[in-house]
Amino acid sequence: MDTNTDTDTDTDTEHPTQKTSGDTRPYAVVLYGATSFVGQITAHYLTNFLSNNKNEDGSNVSWAIAGRDEDKLNKLQAKLESKVDIIIANSNDAASLDKMTKQTQVIISTVGPYLKYGEPLIKSCAENGTDYVDLTGEAIFIKDMMDKYQDTAKQSGARIVNSCGFDSIPSDLGAYFTQAKAEEKFGETCNVIHMRVKAAKGGISGGTIASMASIFEEAGEDKARRKQVANPYLLNDDTDTPNVRQDNVSKPVYDSNHKRWLAPFVMATINTRIVHRTNQLLSYEYGRDFKYDEAMWMKDGVKGKLSSYAMSAGLLGFATAMMIKPSRELLSKHVLPKAGSGPSKDEQENGYFDIRHFGQTAKNDTITVKVTGDRDPGYGSTSRMISQAALCLAQDISKEDVGGGFWTPASAMGNKLITRLEAHSGLSFEVIDS
Repeated sequence: MDTNTDTDTDTDTEHPTQKTSGDTRPYAVVLYGATSFVGQITAHYLTNFLSNNKNEDGSNVSWAIAGRDEDKLNKLQAKLESKVDIIIANSNDAASLDKMTKQTQVIISTVGPYLKYGEPLIKSCAENGTDYVDLTGEAIFIKDMMDKYQDTAKQSGARIVNSCGFDSIPSDLGAYFTQAKAEEKFGETCNVIHMRVKAAKGGISGGTIASMASIFEEAGEDKARRKQVANPYLLNDDTDTPNVRQDNVSKPVYDSNHKRWLAPFVMATINTRIVHRTNQLLSYEYGRDFKYDEAMWMKDGVKGKLSSYAMSAGLLGFATAMMIKPSRELLSKHVLPKAGSGPSKDEQENGYFDIRHFGQTAKNDTITVKVTGDRDPGYGSTSRMISQAALCLAQDISKEDVGGGFWTPASAMGNKLITRLEAHSGLSFEVIDS
């Protein structure tokens, strides 16, 4: 593939800052929602990383933490290893958001559920030409924001890049990496990629549950929303979107090629939409007949079959319960993790993920790519991924190369982000034997 974000694999990892229109702003990055569970993890990571990685001229990279609760921000600031500025901003106060977004090149948003709280910040960034990254796994939120603010972002130069955590960087950049290596090896891209989660260890937070609940609530109450959720091309906004029927692992399936049972992967509904949007934004370099699906790998035999059926039934039951108001409220109140809670520091550091992309070309050539992370996927790894995505936009991707509008991680940052993630985030992308 030939995109304007490609770099050689031996790119220097010092990442010298490029001059952009945002260089006159006092901050390179502002972390909004810094006192949320994942926000605090991100703040500690950024503090440590930026204290050891300065600008090309030796100066410190300027950044700030932001949110609505000054007391909580002060307590967080006191825990950080070096002093960082504080900005008070509230999603219910447009003026405070504008004041914040006008001061920085890039906003990191960890404030979810995004369907409930995300729009005012997207609007402010789009209007003020401020780049933006978030952690949303809510495809219908992204669709809503694209419909409302795509033209505004294009005009202002704001690059809006959603889903810069475990949703959906490993999937999106994994597919991108697979296609690049397939073209390099076979002279053509893959027309089919199957992503499989081989292994993952990590906890779940109340914030993630709240985001899932908001999606199920909308889908349960609105038939049009259910139709959107089911559309694999929801985020393709061109006038000639492909209509290829996409596979969807929604029930137990046996994978005879790898001798494993498959179960649904809860994040497939966002990841697959991001990958298809990347294909559109890369002018369909993956092909207009490209097919992509995701699933969990289980073991072979009776144990794997039972695990696959149990997970499938559990996910179906959870989705059904969350779409009905009384059961949703009951689960949220008495069973599910509360907002602000999540895996311990040890759980984050001892977590990991290992996913595989199995690609096949139209000529039946095959390639397998392994993508791994050395921290809890939803928090330890996610905090690093979103931080490096923000810094990549601020330092590596000029607005002349990538202009304003709604992008995906792979279409906006490509190999430059892969280089950063491998150097600084504990992620690895490699071609392996099947």
